[in-house]
Amino acid sequence: MRTSWQNLLSTVVLITAITVFEAPVSWAQESGEGEAAQSDSGEAPETEKQRFQRPGQTGLPLPRFVSLRSGEVNLRTGPGVRYPIDWVYKRRNLPVEIIDEFDTWRRIRDWQGTVGWVHQSMLQGRRTVLVTGRPRLLRREPHDEAPGLAQAEPGVIGDLKRCRGVWCEVELEGFTGWLRMDEFYGIYPQEVPSQKDG
Repeated sequence: MRTSWQNLLSTVVLITAITVFEAPVSWAQESGEGEAAQSDSGEAPETEKQRFQRPGQTGLPLPRFVSLRSGEVNLRTGPGVRYPIDWVYKRRNLPVEIIDEFDTWRRIRDWQGTVGWVHQSMLQGRRTVLVTGRPRLLRREPHDEAPGLAQAEPGVIGDLKRCRGVWCEVELEGFTGWLRMDEFYGIYPQEVPSQKDG
């Protein structure tokens, strides 16, 4: 005859199993399971343009760029506080992409391709840039022959102002000038940046 302790243990194990395997549909689709199901149904897969225009739960497009609101942001393995913390960001205003939405949680991807979930309160619509690759010359005008204002080191974060063709006006540590889109992370090709909430 089972004791009450054994019955309690069985119940705890059952609840844990249900919790572990419970996942939002949008999360499964983002991880690739949804794409497989779509292909099996005979429908054509999304093109890159269609994927960019796909509205999220908030009605805003996915993916989209936002930035971190706080100087300490927990990146979790799933959309909720019960999921473990996988990484802690320590850089306020770091640009990230929102690639999925579930309730008040946003699945983000950073400039290195790291993916995880953060609460929407940790994100802001402020558009920022992260200088990448090697030191970049911040120019006075949007062309290659324009004189330089300052040299921007890789990892510097600044504000995205506006874009003209392949050039974007940015503010980096008190200097406002122009960088080419391929010199920083924080914008999609052909995108016209706008300020929206995350």
